[in-house]
Amino acid sequence: MNESKDFLRVIVEEDLKAHKYNEVVTRFPPEPNGFPHIGHAKSIAINFGIARDYNGHCNLRMDDTNPTTEDTRYVEALKDAVEWLGFKWEGNVRYTSDYFPQIYAYAVELVKMGKAYVDSLSEEEIREYRGTVTEPGRRSVYAERSVEENLDLLERMKNGEFKDGEHVLRAKIDMSAANMKMRDPLLYRIRHAHHYRTGDAWHIYPMYDFGHCLSDYIEGVSHSICTLEFENNRDIYDWVLDTLGLTSPRPYQHEFARLGINYTVMSKRKLLELVNEGYVNGWDDPRMPTIAGLRRRGYTPESILNFCHQIGIAKANSMVDVAQLEFCIRDDLNTKVPRVMCVLDPLKITIENYEGTEELDASYYPEDVPKEGSRKLPFSREIYIERDDFSENPPAGFYRLTPEQPVRLKHAYIISCKEVIKDADGNITEIIATYHPDSKSGSDTSGIKVKSAIQWVDAHSAKTVEVRLYDRLYACEAPEGVEDLNPDSLKIIKNALIEPAVITEKPDVRFQFERQGYFYADPVDYTDEAPVFNKIVGLKDSWNKKAKADETPAKPERKAPEKKVQVEGEVAPMSEAEQARYKTYTETMKLGNEVANTLARDEKLSAFFEASLSAYNSPVTLANIVSNEVARELKEKEASELKFTPAQIAELVKMIDEEIISNKIAKQVFEEMVTSGENPAQIVEAQGLVQISDPALISPIIDDVMAKNPDNVEKYRAGNTKLFGFFVGQVLKATGGKANPQVVNDLVAQKLQ
Repeated sequence: MNESKDFLRVIVEEDLKAHKYNEVVTRFPPEPNGFPHIGHAKSIAINFGIARDYNGHCNLRMDDTNPTTEDTRYVEALKDAVEWLGFKWEGNVRYTSDYFPQIYAYAVELVKMGKAYVDSLSEEEIREYRGTVTEPGRRSVYAERSVEENLDLLERMKNGEFKDGEHVLRAKIDMSAANMKMRDPLLYRIRHAHHYRTGDAWHIYPMYDFGHCLSDYIEGVSHSICTLEFENNRDIYDWVLDTLGLTSPRPYQHEFARLGINYTVMSKRKLLELVNEGYVNGWDDPRMPTIAGLRRRGYTPESILNFCHQIGIAKANSMVDVAQLEFCIRDDLNTKVPRVMCVLDPLKITIENYEGTEELDASYYPEDVPKEGSRKLPFSREIYIERDDFSENPPAGFYRLTPEQPVRLKHAYIISCKEVIKDADGNITEIIATYHPDSKSGSDTSGIKVKSAIQWVDAHSAKTVEVRLYDRLYACEAPEGVEDLNPDSLKIIKNALIEPAVITEKPDVRFQFERQGYFYADPVDYTDEAPVFNKIVGLKDSWNKKAKADETPAKPERKAPEKKVQVEGEVAPMSEAEQARYKTYTETMKLGNEVANTLARDEKLSAFFEASLSAYNSPVTLANIVSNEVARELKEKEASELKFTPAQIAELVKMIDEEIISNKIAKQVFEEMVTSGENPAQIVEAQGLVQISDPALISPIIDDVMAKNPDNVEKYRAGNTKLFGFFVGQVLKATGGKANPQVVNDLVAQKLQ
């Protein structure tokens, strides 16, 4: 069992001590409407791990209640992910659709109890009747239907007599509940769609909140563990089970924080866009955060599970550094994989005083790795080294081969440069070298001191391989769209050279290429005739160095923005002062309900907002920045500790309103204000961030993007209008995000006609 006791395991242990359950039963219940990603891996590790730790079992259940989005290929991918991570579900795979008859019977029971009714309001009317966080909702007039009428309508809904959206089944709870999800939530909706398992047998499908808790109960689940976004749904979960009076033991829901990783997106919509628009090469592209992508990259199940264990189980959402995931795969492979030599950018070395050939004994593993295995390295007078391991005019601290400085060839001899051969353009094409016969590794008596050993391959026996150098898919810490993609996330080297034993002996499928990183034989494209290796991860975290070295990045790294969401849990009533502020914000300033609610309830935030407003009267834009960006800072600091002032925020908003900078650039400027306290105008001027709105400047950039992407232009004009976002994103990227998005949209639309 895990040594550390997270809060979920504490709950489980308390329940077992109280004899609440005889056995711990958990479940992993994904909806089969997409390929699983690393966020699913965390949920898998938690649910299956807790069941294992307490000698219980975990079910794998497909929550297949939406026939329009689900598919058997996603079912197979989810099953494969669980098995690859090393877990085994109890019995057969379960499906919510298997319980449709039982769930429907429970719905009928609620109607008979007077606890559910068929509503005929439109979707828009239901939304309107729901009320707001400060105002109670109104119950539908259809809630007065008799039990007999409701039963008749429900039966006819099931039989397919009505159109989609014509009726819904709702629970009758409380239209004034503080938790807005309890305001007569939907239990069933009509959906005339073919289900991948039940076919056309059903014309109504249960909503998540109804089907989920009942499926847990039917399966005998003890602990229903889900992510934090379902916290407010817990009240419905309990209401359904308690109202039906289901016999004990019954399940209870517990929530944990979902996984967020910087430099990564896990939204199904955004991942789908990457695949459909060709930004990546399918769901198993090694740059994707999908389980299939991570597997093809070369990640091991052990590294993923270790990552999930290290980040722990929290109650509050936070952002995890992707460097921690990269550390876990390095840590796992360091003690497992053979070390071999590969040259990515070959430079020929001719050793003029060496004659013949020989085979050198070389271990696959360093002394601190407790594994055995070795190979023969062919060696002759012609070899290749990495081009950047030679410098004709070396900088300080360069310890590899130079005209004056010898270097050791790993597992072989020390060589010295004698002559540099160049082509007509001055490019180095070959090095003439000499070797020191008494410097052989393991029996060196030369007395020559060198500070470095470099990798090399024999020119005659080396194998040509394709090497795919994968890097992070996004260039910024908190990516928002395709304009944030890293243009250097994949570099393909077609003619790298590798020592022959890697191909002929196949000691493993994962390797450490000496001084390069960890690599994996691509499981899809690799053949003995055309080997392909994927870079898993570098030997060190190079991104941290990049961030420090780049003093004027096009898009600085920034903390992931905390998304403001409407809080629909138990909300304390507003005080008189808060109500007055809310009324002013919504009625006089025309702020949205959510933003107004956030500001009105927080005295520090409202004071900051009103101080900014006194400096510049733009309530809507100011409110958005204060309730999001400023609120994030005030969570951890007092207003007096902030480096920026309300007047500076007002100045920032004025620059947005006057279209001097875009909203996106404004966020970048704000991050600089947080750390430096400088005025926004000074930051914009110093970093050249003024928004480009002149069509005459933007138009040539669009022309250039279109010229470089003729295939996409042709596809767009042939009807693939989804590519519009691609062109806009490329233009914004080319301008470092400084182009006015509205002007770009208008011009791109004109030029693509």
